Amino acid sequence: MARIGFRSQMGSARRPFAGFLSSLVTRGVDDATWQELEEALILADAGIDTAGALLERLKERAKAEKANDADALLSLLKSQLVDDLGGRNLALSTDGNPAVWLFVGVNGVGKTTTIGKLAAREVRGGRKVVLAAGDTFRAAAAEQLGMWAEKSGAELVRGAEGADSSSVVYDAIEHAAATGVPLVMADTAGRLHTRANLMDELEKIHRVAGKGPGAVAEVLLVIDASTGQNGLVQARRFTESAKLTGVVLTKLDGSAKGGIVLAVQEELDIPVKLVGLGEGIGDLMEFDAAEFAEALFD
Repeated sequence: MARIGFRSQMGSARRPFAGFLSSLVTRGVDDATWQELEEALILADAGIDTAGALLERLKERAKAEKANDADALLSLLKSQLVDDLGGRNLALSTDGNPAVWLFVGVNGVGKTTTIGKLAAREVRGGRKVVLAAGDTFRAAAAEQLGMWAEKSGAELVRGAEGADSSSVVYDAIEHAAATGVPLVMADTAGRLHTRANLMDELEKIHRVAGKGPGAVAEVLLVIDASTGQNGLVQARRFTESAKLTGVVLTKLDGSAKGGIVLAVQEELDIPVKLVGLGEGIGDLMEFDAAEFAEALFD
């Protein structure tokens, strides 16, 4: 299956930087350049703190390397982004027998779809997968996950509507262990992140999942990239309760501005491991810092 490109799918993410790039080419590097870049980063949903920190690092490098023209500064900016966003272990851990990947996030961010796409990728790679329909509070969640199980070739374990989420996840782990399936992907409830009982439920699922024969290897927060800084608010809240190991950014191909990638990794130090760049079953891919930097400014 052909890999979809970052650049071809991230047209919206480039728009906040259009004015900066135009004036950079026309006028070169001056005091206004830095102000325009900071404003562009903020408009791109990087946030004030993240934008300021990036600019400070970039200014120091530009001074040290005497980057005084448009091409030199743009090259340095891309290099700085790669340094800031790259160098992290993006591999999804398969430790455990079975390994358990928990997916968390509010309703509507594409959590169930992400699980389906990732399950399809794992099955294509030769790994058997069990999907756990742990979002028992949303009537359509189990049906949706069931459709993805059929598409991907994974098994599905579900309970009755309103059943205890942690027990469904535990049953899925037990089933995987008994049948020799090495990987369990568990959907979880996604009610509003401001409701404390949701966080309590996630903590319980994590605790109960760890008591079974397998081990929780990943806790992935799914964020809709088009929600911008609200996505960062969600990430902060989930970080307090869910022991996150990584972030999946969905809908980066839509109206997303891209700066949320910078904000999540700068402010929360949580790696963005996967990004969604389309609606197709093969459009979920590992985050690539170099491709992302090129897509923003090319």
